[in-house]
Formats: sequence, structure tokens, C-alpha cells
Amino acid sequence: MKQQLEQIKTAALSAIAAAENSADCENIRVKYLGKKGELTAILKMMGGLSPEERPIMGQLVNTAKAEVDEALSAKVNEMNEKATELKLKEETIDITMPAKTDKTGKLHPLNTVLNDMIDIFQSMGFDVVDGPEVETDHYNFECLNVPADHPARDMQDTFYLAENILLRTQTSAAQIRTMETRKPPIRVICPGRVFRADEVDATHSPVFHQIEGLVVDKGVTMCDLKGVLEQFAHEIYGPDTKVKFRPSFFPFTEPSVEVDVSCSECGGKGCRVCKGAGWIEILGAGMVHPNVLRSCGIDPEEYSGFAFGIGLDRLTTTRYKISDIRLLFENDKRFLDQF
Repeated sequence: MKQQLEQIKTAALSAIAAAENSADCENIRVKYLGKKGELTAILKMMGGLSPEERPIMGQLVNTAKAEVDEALSAKVNEMNEKATELKLKEETIDITMPAKTDKTGKLHPLNTVLNDMIDIFQSMGFDVVDGPEVETDHYNFECLNVPADHPARDMQDTFYLAENILLRTQTSAAQIRTMETRKPPIRVICPGRVFRADEVDATHSPVFHQIEGLVVDKGVTMCDLKGVLEQFAHEIYGPDTKVKFRPSFFPFTEPSVEVDVSCSECGGKGCRVCKGAGWIEILGAGMVHPNVLRSCGIDPEEYSGFAFGIGLDRLTTTRYKISDIRLLFENDKRFLDQF
């Protein structure tokens, strides 16, 4: 029995040394120390020994159980320490790394400039109106003194959805809708997206943004138009900005002008941004054509008005010195993070 006890103890200690995880240790405990374990079975066999041999054998069995239990506990503790060490190593925090901060979103540069422009014109008494992006030929062309056979239509490559339904090429249609539903005095701006079949390059896009303004009242003159646009240019580009008006042509205004501002990059001396001219064109404007007023039910003999159209995308690129309009639409986070 002593030899059998020694063999069981040796096998148990070998199994403990070879154990790889806590499940192995639990199986060893059940096999050797459990109620039906091999060392417990030795104790049950002591009934056949003589009274003199029983105490000696019992002491040997208890000693063997204590050695196995101690070895098993040591193995479990070793495994737990290794698991804790591995976990700490995996969860190590490098305190030298920069902290993670919550990033707050920002307005797109187009929206930033748009909001600034709305604030400027609202401070001058303008209301903001909106109109549909899908328009009828009637509002987009006919009421703006551009009939079907007018050559000005060739200047606007248009996206037609049906024979007389199209994506608006200008926000002027919202001005027409306003004049049809409101009585003068009228003072509104109409911001929004417009669409033309332009080739995509650094300065053109088939989708771009406009802000058009309209004033209709008694006694409105070109002097009023110049005053509003000069104030706008000074608010956007600074009080030292020079403004130049050049004669131009638009079917819906007469007389018509193009408006330039002195280049903010070179101060009017000429540079790459202004292509050596010293001036940058920012908008077109003019006095509302009598035919346009008449088509909206407003008597041109009693009322007059002026209108202007500003390219929001061009204004944004010149304000932030952006060299390519496509950057405004590509949603590249590296670009947008600069603003």
C-alpha cells in the first residue's frame, strides 16, 4: 500500500507540473483529492490493516494529500500571477501619448461665408427667401425676359428634366415668385444651389451656389445699388477695399454692370490670384428690366428696382485664398480641418 501511495503521489505531482490552465488543475484536484479521488480511496482501504499499521498509514496518506494540495495551490497561484501580469501588460497605458479629445464639428467654409453674407444683408433690411431647385421654364427664363429664342439661353447649358421642367440655373426664379406674391416695397436675398452643365475644373462646377438680391420700391436708382454693393464689399473684404463697376449685359437688368473689387492678395498691384489685373470680379448687377417688373404685375412706371447675383463659391475661394473650387465639394477632412 505504501508503494501504491508513493506512485499515486508521484503521478499527481507530475500532472500538476504539466498542467497548462485552471481547468487542468481542477481535473487533477478531483482525480486525486476529491471524494472519489485516488488518495481518498487509499484511506478507504485502511480498514484491512492492523491496528498498529493504521495510524502510520493514515499519517502517510495525509502527508501525501497535503503535498499534492500544496503543489496544486502553488500551481494555481502561479497561473493567476501570470494571467494578471499578461493582462497588465496588454492594458498598459502610455502616459506620454497625447490625450484623446472630443472633436467639435465646424461649419463648412461655404456655410460660414453664407451666414456672414446673410448677416450683412439682413443688417441692411433684406429678408431671406427660398425657392425650389426644380423649376419651370416660365420662372427660370420667361419671366426674366429670356424667351425661348433669346440667345442668352445658349450661355446657360441647362439640365432639363422634362420639356418645360429643369434644374434652376439661377436663384432669380425665387425673386420672380416673391414679386408675384408680395407688393412693393420688396427687399430680399435668395441664396441656394443652382445647376449648369459646366465642365469641372478649378473654377467651374455643374453644382454651385448663388445669392441673388432684389430691391423694388418707388424711386430706386443706380446710386442705391452702388451704395448697397459697396457696403457689402467693405464688410466682406475690409473697409479699404476698392469697388469698380463695369458696363455689362444681362437680359433681366438694364443698365447692367459687373462689379470688381481690388485684389485682397496684392492690394491692386497685380499678382497670380488676380492674373495681374489688380481686380477680381465678384458679381453681376443692374436695374431690374421693366419687362421683368411688368411680367410680375408691377407697374414699371411707378416702381423701379435693382438686382444682383453673387457667386458664393467664388466669394469663398477668394476670401480663404482657395485655389481650386473642387476642394469645396470633395469633403476631404484634411482640407476642411483648416477651417
